Amino acid sequence: MELNAPDSTLRIGGRPLPVVGPARMYVCGITPYDATHLGHARTFVWADVAARVLRHAGGDVRVCRNVTDVDDVLYQAAHRAGSPYDSFAAVQQYYFERDLDTLGVRAVDHQPRAHNHVREVIALAQGLLTAGHAYVRDGAVYFRGADARRRTGLARDEAHALLAEYGDEPDDPRKEHPFDVAVWRPSRSGEPAWPSPWGPGRPGWHAECAAMAMTTFGPSLDLHAGGTDLRFPHHAYESAMAEALTGVRPFSRTWLHIGMVRRDGVKMAKSTGNLVLVSDLVPDHPPAAVRLMLITAPWHDEWDYTPGVLDEAAARLDRLHTAAGRADRSPAAEAAVTEALLSDLDAPAALAVAEQEGGRAARLAMQVLALT
Repeated sequence: MELNAPDSTLRIGGRPLPVVGPARMYVCGITPYDATHLGHARTFVWADVAARVLRHAGGDVRVCRNVTDVDDVLYQAAHRAGSPYDSFAAVQQYYFERDLDTLGVRAVDHQPRAHNHVREVIALAQGLLTAGHAYVRDGAVYFRGADARRRTGLARDEAHALLAEYGDEPDDPRKEHPFDVAVWRPSRSGEPAWPSPWGPGRPGWHAECAAMAMTTFGPSLDLHAGGTDLRFPHHAYESAMAEALTGVRPFSRTWLHIGMVRRDGVKMAKSTGNLVLVSDLVPDHPPAAVRLMLITAPWHDEWDYTPGVLDEAAARLDRLHTAAGRADRSPAAEAAVTEALLSDLDAPAALAVAEQEGGRAARLAMQVLALT
């Protein structure tokens, strides 16, 4: 009689993610123009949790987290600072990586920078043109993207507003359709420019990630992570371009869209002036308490920051350490921790078991979630 091994498959959103061989995980990284705030940190801590849980389940994981160093906001910030954009980005990237290291985020296997992948974006644009999925207008290459909106299920007006918000210029008269987006575009005065078959210019944002992901992992991914604010247009068009080029669908088998951080009910962002920086919190609190604070609500939920929640996390971290030193109460507790983590990365449930049962279950939860 054969005995079935316990299921060690991670499930995201109720869907299993079985993997044979190394899991290919792509994480949308930062545009390095400012300090790391809790909105950034929550996304990258949760992505780190996902990779750690996959490894705990016995998988081999390769993580790629890109750097978007070809971008309008970066150029503007570098200009204000009187610094070349690439030097400015390198300094900001150093501070970002320092903050993530402080929070226990494991170093990634691949970290492509957009300015090093211009040639791949040009190849992507040429492939889309050859296949009839793109066209040239006045030195720009536009991807035919009407289907990207339809596949998301977004209402037309909502999608139009989001495209405008993220700089995709849906009302540009050069476009055949408002939902077409630039794969390549001419550089404005003062912006960096690279030679191309269509004249000097620079990559479009969505094309950058599509090119970097495919250069690193080929035509498809196992898991793609990023904030919920990237669902549309960025991830929708990144996927649509890759699938149009390769014919491989889906571009990513699973998506991890991490909920936004809010403060006083408003999304945390530089534009709203409500940032809380990681570097402002860690001098007065254990970094593990900050990390714990960021994973106490489910990954897909939006989360509100108040100063009190960090104090609560610090107190809970102390309780977890105490629990880890107790004798075991239940032989099934370790399995319950693992099952919770495999079931949609349910860190809140795993931590509840750890705190209640203590012993090896608490030590396991703290180890996998990098809270030690």
